[in-house]
Amino acid sequence: MARDNTVTKRKQSKAANKLKGFSNEELINALKTMILSRTIDHKVLTLLKQGKAHFIIAGAGHEATQVAFGEVLKPKHDWAYPYYRDQAVLLALGVTPENIMLEMLGKADDPANGGRQMPNHWGSKEFNIPSQSSPTGTQFLQAVGTAMAFRKENDNRVVYVSAGEGTTSQGEFHEAANWAAREKLPVIFVIQNNKWAISVPVEEQTAGKNHSVVEMMKGYENLLRLNVDGTDYLNMKEVARKAYDYAFSGKGPVLVEAHVVRLFSHSSSDDQKKYRPKESLEEDLKKDPIDKLSKVLLKEKILTEAQLEKIKSDIHDRVEKVADWALEQREPEPESAVRFVFDESGLKDKLEYEKSEPSGKKTVMVDAINHALHEEMERNEKIYVFGEDVADGKGGVFTATKGLSTKFGNVRVFNSPLAEASIEGVAIGMALAGLKPCVEIQFGDYIWPAFMQMRNELATYRYRSNNAWAAPVVTRVAVGGFIHGGLYHSQNIEGFFAHIPGIYIVYPSNAADAKGLLKTALRLNDPVLFLEHKGLYRQSYAATPEPDADYLLPFGKAKVVREGEDLTVVTYGAMVHETNFAAKELESEGYSIEIVDIRTLIPLDEETIFKSIRKTGKVAVIHEDTLTSGFGAEIAARIAQKSFEYLDGPVLRICARDAHIPFNENLEKYVLPTRNRIYTELKELLAY
Repeated sequence: MARDNTVTKRKQSKAANKLKGFSNEELINALKTMILSRTIDHKVLTLLKQGKAHFIIAGAGHEATQVAFGEVLKPKHDWAYPYYRDQAVLLALGVTPENIMLEMLGKADDPANGGRQMPNHWGSKEFNIPSQSSPTGTQFLQAVGTAMAFRKENDNRVVYVSAGEGTTSQGEFHEAANWAAREKLPVIFVIQNNKWAISVPVEEQTAGKNHSVVEMMKGYENLLRLNVDGTDYLNMKEVARKAYDYAFSGKGPVLVEAHVVRLFSHSSSDDQKKYRPKESLEEDLKKDPIDKLSKVLLKEKILTEAQLEKIKSDIHDRVEKVADWALEQREPEPESAVRFVFDESGLKDKLEYEKSEPSGKKTVMVDAINHALHEEMERNEKIYVFGEDVADGKGGVFTATKGLSTKFGNVRVFNSPLAEASIEGVAIGMALAGLKPCVEIQFGDYIWPAFMQMRNELATYRYRSNNAWAAPVVTRVAVGGFIHGGLYHSQNIEGFFAHIPGIYIVYPSNAADAKGLLKTALRLNDPVLFLEHKGLYRQSYAATPEPDADYLLPFGKAKVVREGEDLTVVTYGAMVHETNFAAKELESEGYSIEIVDIRTLIPLDEETIFKSIRKTGKVAVIHEDTLTSGFGAEIAARIAQKSFEYLDGPVLRICARDAHIPFNENLEKYVLPTRNRIYTELKELLAY
């Protein structure tokens, strides 16, 4: 008996070595997950033909890679930023086929997005999977931000992020690798290389030797690069473990290039037979990862043919039942389509506003902003400040962040790479992980590399996840002209961002308002774009007595800064002061001008505007941005719609001319709405 037992152990040891030490149960479960994912793909494609589903991006051919990584991640502890083919990752982590099918059919109870996004846009609050979006590559920087949040908070977790090889052509992929490698962050970048970015082959995408992503990324120090056959589950699982251990150890990020096959077309809207050679399709079929693993388990007698067929049959029946059940689930209510653009918890209304009048020492606006940051960072240890040049000794190009890194340390206040998309994308990832980033973009002119992250990610997270996720990033930006900074240090950007649902826009005109509004922004649970007119930073006429540390100003509450009877001016930012100078001149001539400073564009205080118009009967809307499509057009349209009967003249708009802002002072003053032009045009309206 003893001898027989020894022989048996030797046989088991030999088999285990061949199977890389995986248990029979582990291998069978992996195969089941792979088959389950493939069966769901097939079922949804059938539902498409029946008109019961609308879209799918199948993961067939990628399953071995996805299951391997789903298995090494710690469910509900580690985080994952998957891409649209990563269905098997979710299943391996523990997301149920029921929830997958609800997402595929856009049902109301889908926990990923409640029917708000196309299928294959994964998300799960339970499993730490932030809601995915359609733009390729935006997830890389967010994953880096989440990993950085864990590092800064001493929370030992690993972040998985994946994409196809085509997405590595995006600049944000390289920005993410740069930041992760420099900081040695626990991120695993998994590139599932099926050699086709829709119809574009890898040789037209990737510059690395043999068109390899791993070869392309050789220059990043601390980045462990691993190349693997992603259709071979046994090797893939070993690589996944190695990648996880390296990232978890703190040595740095990992890049895994898993060579997989795309067995189905890019999506249900595509037909790969139109552009892929027949030989290419046939060659891929020979590398089917499910067939590969099945053959190994049959050869090693871990499964019999009958057992394998039973597994497939049972999974097929289960998916059929899941689909039938999901088809019967409720559709979203139509009116719910406008919910969760912003936080609906009531937090904004619970804050105590304007508890006292500003009565401190008179201070300029940039110092009031600096003091607000100091006070709020003292109050909330989750606030992190970063951007270009924000740390001491520079303390920001306008010194708005001076002293912060000295007081709070370089963990909470730090310089970013010179890359605006990185700043915003990383901030989003940090916010999703529970921190409160307040980032600085040096000039509005340079915010455009971050526009993708702001428009498609920051603004949509709460909405697209049906209120499961929020990204309450505060983005401070210096804007505006009158500083002889043209062409590229004088832009006004509010009109672009006001068109985006999901971002509050604040534009203060003086020190007290700037401090009160910034402190409110840092306490809300929504994204805020905080615009600071650089021409007002140190202007004496924008200086005010400083409010105390408890002073908050509500969003959506305008202020009548000058009472008048003859004409209402609706304005904000530097134009409050330019208008006030013009109003003083008109007052000396017997005219009475009322000035309404809206203070926040989103939300807009319509009632204060309409109340003033009911009193004066005439209105001018003034802003520094261009006339065409500036935010004043929105204000004017609302006035025309809701206060038309009170008007004794046309709604006048006084704005920058439709040109770029030039450097020369005479040219700049001609383009921008100066106090002299405001005086002249207001007087014409008064005479109407």
